Amino acid sequence: MVRKKRTQQLFHAYFLEWVELYKVGAVRSVTLDKYYISHQRLTELMPELKLCDLDRRAYQQLLNDYAKDHEKQTTLDFHHQIKGAIMDAVDEGLIECNPTRKIIIKGKNPREKKPKFLNQFELRLLLKQLNLQPTINWDWFILLVAKTGMRFSEALAITPNDFDFSKQMLDISKTWNYRGTKGSFQPTKNPSSVRKIQLDWQLAMQFSNLTRNLNPERPVFISGRVFNSTINHRLAVLCRNANIPIITIHSLRHTHASLLLFAGVSIASVARRLGHSSMSTTQETYLHIIHE
Repeated sequence: MVRKKRTQQLFHAYFLEWVELYKVGAVRSVTLDKYYISHQRLTELMPELKLCDLDRRAYQQLLNDYAKDHEKQTTLDFHHQIKGAIMDAVDEGLIECNPTRKIIIKGKNPREKKPKFLNQFELRLLLKQLNLQPTINWDWFILLVAKTGMRFSEALAITPNDFDFSKQMLDISKTWNYRGTKGSFQPTKNPSSVRKIQLDWQLAMQFSNLTRNLNPERPVFISGRVFNSTINHRLAVLCRNANIPIITIHSLRHTHASLLLFAGVSIASVARRLGHSSMSTTQETYLHIIHE
């Protein structure tokens, strides 16, 4: 009787329960927000769909409707999140057959992609444009990301205590939740993201001087609320001044990895430096570089 009642439950309600049972406290807040956005879209697209009516045709229609406003990769990401809840419902016996089997992923034509990385010559031109003052500014942030390949949120979370200047090492053990109104430290993307990055001697000397009088436990670059768009705007100005392709701050991470691979550094070493959870992630992301 209870099982029959549960099969009559609206699917979007089941998905929300599933998220709160299995994902709250298990994934980062940024990832959790994506699950809640998926729930919102699910509610909008299939408000009356019940678990007992979720068959392959209904699920394909859901994905088709979602794909009308999204690119193929975004539709695939949505599918992966929804599928997690569906497979658990199948295991619980609430759905008789797996409705995600042989599903077709569609989507809008992708927008023209911005360049993902700079070549070595372009990077040199960019770095020449940096206004590296005696005090911390966003140009120092851009330099640090370009020379370490850190994620944006990892670089924001760096404190003076994270530097070991005697060994020229930088300890990555946390990220900064810049999406919150106040901002706060939070865990890294995955356990593999906790790592130590070797710095070149010049960068180590520069940050030794810059951080000498700063609070050792507070983020080096944070003085108020931070927006990704602020740093990307500054980077765009520098790119235009250097007459090179306009890239984003995340593209500096790709640039760093690409130049290491071009220089003959092993995939395993690059994966460790970037904090990838597996070498396959590095291989898939930089396959074209590896081939070249």
